[in-house]
Amino acid sequence: MTQIGSNLQIDPERLWDTIHETAKFGATPKGGVRRLTLGPEDKQVRDWFRARCEAAGLEVHVDALGSMFGLRKGRDMSRAPIGLGSHLDTQPTGGKFDGVLGTLAALEVVRTLNDAGIETEAPICICNWTNEEGSRFAPAMMASAAYVGDFTTEDILSRRDAAGVSVGEALDSIGYRGDRPVGTQKFSGFVELHIEQGPILEAENKTIGVVDSGQGVLWYDGRITGFESHAGTTPMPLRRDALATLAEIVLAMEAIANRHGPKAVGTVGEAVIANPSRNVIPGEIAFTMDCRSAEAAIMDALDRDLRAAIAAIAARRKVEVTLDLVWRKPPTHFDPRLVDAVESAAKMLGLSHRRITSGAGHDACNLNTVMPAAMVFVPCKDGVSHNELEDASKADCAAGANVLMHTVLALAGVAS
Repeated sequence: MTQIGSNLQIDPERLWDTIHETAKFGATPKGGVRRLTLGPEDKQVRDWFRARCEAAGLEVHVDALGSMFGLRKGRDMSRAPIGLGSHLDTQPTGGKFDGVLGTLAALEVVRTLNDAGIETEAPICICNWTNEEGSRFAPAMMASAAYVGDFTTEDILSRRDAAGVSVGEALDSIGYRGDRPVGTQKFSGFVELHIEQGPILEAENKTIGVVDSGQGVLWYDGRITGFESHAGTTPMPLRRDALATLAEIVLAMEAIANRHGPKAVGTVGEAVIANPSRNVIPGEIAFTMDCRSAEAAIMDALDRDLRAAIAAIAARRKVEVTLDLVWRKPPTHFDPRLVDAVESAAKMLGLSHRRITSGAGHDACNLNTVMPAAMVFVPCKDGVSHNELEDASKADCAAGANVLMHTVLALAGVAS
């Protein structure tokens, strides 16, 4: 097997140019990207990605949930490929780098290997997973979750967005319902590059985050049913105010997360008042809740404490509160061999690095349940993500892509 040294580097300008070229698909006035899953802008970037993959000599196929796979052949095609990539969909007010960096860096790895005439022993396969963000369809990371068997393909195809459009209908509308059954493409391992989406690397002046674990996630749908009544004539002690109840729930959740900190976070991200009016006491509110921890025991404690606090608040305020757990993703502990490969690549390239826990969920977290997986983080400015101000430097993006490439080469091997 041929050894490849640190002199093999990706083309930083080419990677940077592709990031900004794809940012045109769904560009927002504030410099961000709005590219919701399976919408017209997603079709544009998918068409672009397919064309660039085919131009790089990859065999492209699409599965029944629209996930895209570009296969680069290896010397030994009996071996399952090493997977690398991420996603191309964004939040409604997203940035240029979340997911996009990992997918385009995977493409840049292939282009670099092509330019250098390097053949790997095992094939490699670059991936664009459908609906990682979960901003149009729930749950997030649905395609990779179906890949590992957490959901059936039929279940995911039937999920609907706020306008009532199903995943299946959306796939058909943009022509990306593939003919390959979900799970057909096998991998011997998977590596995902991503911006950190947090402030740690930047604060510590580290270039590479060697991700060894990921937080577990609890997603809830809640509903508060009080009683609508006149804002001017209903005495304060006699009110059954749904919004005041929600305010207490939010503060209780904050206190519970703080109590279990620093390894716990909690967020109420959505709240909708039914039939709102300035002079009507809110009688019904739907809300969502997102709680996370890297420890399963803390996740159990969060759930227990939240339910107890909500029951007490509801009883005291004489309202009904339902809290349905709609998704539970256990904490991720990435494969030690692949984590070590990422760390070794960072060391070989002379890059400052540290072990880190992912606060966000990623497709690699799902895939780690059925195959060895790992992640590479690079800093993002001020730790900001899921925001149009999201930013990362050209140098850090290139460094992450180089670590990705050398990790994949270590796993796939280089043919003599």
